[in-house]
Amino acid sequence: MAKRQTNKRTPVPCLILLSDARNDAALDRTLARMPRGSALVFRHYHLPPAERRLRFTRLKRIARAHGITVVGARVPRGWGTDGIYGPARDVAGQPGLRLVTAHSLADVGAAARVRADAVLLSPVFRTRSHPGAAVLGPVRFALIARQSPVPVIALGGMTRRRAATLPVHGWAAIDGLTC
Repeated sequence: MAKRQTNKRTPVPCLILLSDARNDAALDRTLARMPRGSALVFRHYHLPPAERRLRFTRLKRIARAHGITVVGARVPRGWGTDGIYGPARDVAGQPGLRLVTAHSLADVGAAARVRADAVLLSPVFRTRSHPGAAVLGPVRFALIARQSPVPVIALGGMTRRRAATLPVHGWAAIDGLTC
């Protein structure tokens, strides 16, 4: 699938790191080695509000210093993100880069209807974060991705090598990018 860019303000990144309690200790180092134009999706749902804000501020500073776009998941607008990550209903009408979570063709359709800039389609492969959960697998993933009118980012057990075999704009990971 050709790389498409639908957001004139912020290009759709080809590499996305999602923050999580499991990768928190390595985030500073990982952000410093990611290529410019990548993105960080800040989640950190596990932290109490004050700690979450402090961690966000530190990671945002590091990301900005390395040319990395910062996207928020359930963060207040006043935090100064470059966009939003979540289900289509939460992303609809929001400013900035809009990254929608999807697990099916119906979810991809919902993302298109809210004019998402990209969809993170998952899980492609088994993951440590959801052991035993059903996966799309590469064939079903490809069938859905090829029908998407918006750029598709592969998520779930992803590595650079696996992403190269799929019809995607880019790929995202939680554990697969941290050092």
